[in-house]
Amino acid sequence: MDLNELRTQIDAVDRDLVALLEKRLDVAAAIADYKMAHGLPVLDAGREMQKTGSVRALCRPETADLIAGLYGPIMAASRTYQTRRMEDAHGE
Repeated sequence: MDLNELRTQIDAVDRDLVALLEKRLDVAAAIADYKMAHGLPVLDAGREMQKTGSVRALCRPETADLIAGLYGPIMAASRTYQTRRMEDAHGE
């Protein structure tokens, strides 16, 4: 396989990742709505620690640290999205 073919595969994976990340943010928005309705804070540090561990368990040993490390920024983006949604709801 040549480099262009491999890059085409990466492009396809990236399209899938973007779609899945957007789907994850859609769920995060629903979580924000739930948290607003129940007076819960955006950050649930225990859940984030549990999530990082469960993600690590899904990975091959040689990729676990790398992939688990990606989840910090993903969860931070979800918190930011939830916070914005809650702020927007209070501003209406």
